[in-house]
Amino acid sequence: MRADLLALTPDTLAELTNRGLVKRATREAGREPPTLSESPDGTVEATHPDGAVTSLPAGGLEAARCSCAAPGVCRHVIALVLAYQERETTGAAEPAADTSSNADAGGAGPAWSPGAFTDKQLTARIGERMMAAARRVEGAGYVARVHRGGPRDPVPTVELPTATVRFLVPSDLGFARTDAVAGARDDVLALAVWAFRVADEQAPGEADVQVQVGGGGAPTTVAGLDRAVALAGLLLREGAVHLGAGIGAEVATARRDLESARMRWPLLAVEDLVAQLEAYRERSARYRPEAFADHLAELFARHRSVTGGGASLASRVLGTEEAAETPLRRARLDGLGARVTAAGGERFVEIYLAHADSATVLVLRRSYETEDDGPLLAGRRVAGVTIGALAGGAVVTESASRSASRTVRLGTRRLSRTEAMASRGSWQDLSGALLAPDLAVLATELDALPPRPVRARVAAELVRVIPVAEVMSLSYAHGAQRLDAVIADANGITATVTATHASCAPGRLDGVATALTGEIRYVAGTVRRGTTGITIDPLGFATGDGVLIPDLMPPTPGPTPGDRPARTTDSLAQALDDALSLLSEVAHRGLAHTPPTMPARLRTAADRLRTLGLRRAADANLALAARLGPDPDTAAQTAWVDAYLRLQLAAELHA
Repeated sequence: MRADLLALTPDTLAELTNRGLVKRATREAGREPPTLSESPDGTVEATHPDGAVTSLPAGGLEAARCSCAAPGVCRHVIALVLAYQERETTGAAEPAADTSSNADAGGAGPAWSPGAFTDKQLTARIGERMMAAARRVEGAGYVARVHRGGPRDPVPTVELPTATVRFLVPSDLGFARTDAVAGARDDVLALAVWAFRVADEQAPGEADVQVQVGGGGAPTTVAGLDRAVALAGLLLREGAVHLGAGIGAEVATARRDLESARMRWPLLAVEDLVAQLEAYRERSARYRPEAFADHLAELFARHRSVTGGGASLASRVLGTEEAAETPLRRARLDGLGARVTAAGGERFVEIYLAHADSATVLVLRRSYETEDDGPLLAGRRVAGVTIGALAGGAVVTESASRSASRTVRLGTRRLSRTEAMASRGSWQDLSGALLAPDLAVLATELDALPPRPVRARVAAELVRVIPVAEVMSLSYAHGAQRLDAVIADANGITATVTATHASCAPGRLDGVATALTGEIRYVAGTVRRGTTGITIDPLGFATGDGVLIPDLMPPTPGPTPGDRPARTTDSLAQALDDALSLLSEVAHRGLAHTPPTMPARLRTAADRLRTLGLRRAADANLALAARLGPDPDTAAQTAWVDAYLRLQLAAELHA
């Protein structure tokens, strides 16, 4: 008897294929089932009423063969499974009721664990080459979240940095499913099994646990990163102002070394630095001294973390466990909203899409040489679908690829298929990692994050969907052109929704006001924790029976919020911003090219910081002031990095 086929439920079949195919196969098998036979080796064969002949050996649905012309797993394969289940279980109780569910209602754990798979079985499933790739990732170390399954979702699941793996059938690797295209990242099957082994050893009774796997042999010095830091030192010494075209060779070498070492996060930082330098040379509004300084400091911070015994796992700081790009299987993406920004004559659109299989928010980015605003940009098309439909709809695509930073690319070739349907804003079904019903829990999660310069470079890392139980107040600050609203969750914990006017999104504030005074159910936005609590920068709202995207709306007369007095000046925040701007100017000009007045300006900033209680930040500024000169040494570089990182962390904590 094929226990693997008996364990497949309609939901499991739909996850392996799609629900429409399962429904069609169910109708056809119910009307006239195929004729079945079974070989001694367990292969099941079926002859269908339309003449198609299908065979299904052990090893998963992908191993099936069918004489019909349909590519991949067809309806005949599903009909074979359904007919086999009907034949073997006629007159019996539900055959697979307990095969993958928890042993008891208390969630003590499933009756089996994927950690029981042996390395020999893994090698037979994914091959020697993929096992070697998995061993390299294990050597660097990685973090995984293990879900053993429960009443709501009984399938054992592992969330990895690069993919999510679900073990749909007990004790059968052939039915392990990832959200990556088959063959593209099969090494994640081994990584998921090893994560379960660690969880079984360290926390056998926990239904949901995060584990660290491997990494014990990680090196303390990394040559590829050393090259990137040397490049950052050169850029810091000369500044964006004084760099010539000759820097290209240094950049190419650093990129090559980082790519060969699979250091995704430092590589992205170098690419952002290059983009800033190009923008400066082109005199583009995309260049910002603050961004240039941020990327420089980030490279130094990541290097210090992995070579100086930092608490963070090296693989997480460097992104060595990430693939540059992962092709996705047929993916369902839920539009959570969009953000429209401008730089000179360019417009940039970011579309935020929740991907249930990986429990992450993916970002689709587009730029246009135009002065069109949000409402006009909403009609532009990406992969044949309008931006408005992508941002607020339910998207199904067979041509998506996800980058390490969780941006997504949609294929535009003729055979690529992307469709969008109207969404009712049913965001309650989103993954628990994206949904934040308890603001107190969300605040704790934000407090536990590592410092920004050493975190994973995930584009929508802090985008969450928050249920709104009540809108307590709505006000408008005329001088700042800012709309503020205080919302509460079901427990009465409050957060502030804050939106600021932008000429490239003229309907933003009207849209936010309309949503907050209507039948609002959820707000999706970027969250941060500051001294006044959680603040949400809104991207989209689920209202009534639809999704509202403020940045894509035209300006419309709407509710008039009450006036809000200007915020009291925050002396500490202002001092931190001014000090960071001064250090950004140093990086912009270059340590070797600062004006004679710079040391005095740094000492003035230090006095101000000391007055406000930031003694160590003040001392760091003074140390830099003492090192500046026409020929700065490495101590000046170290002093700049010390001062910038200290101020940046203080600003992040105070925001």
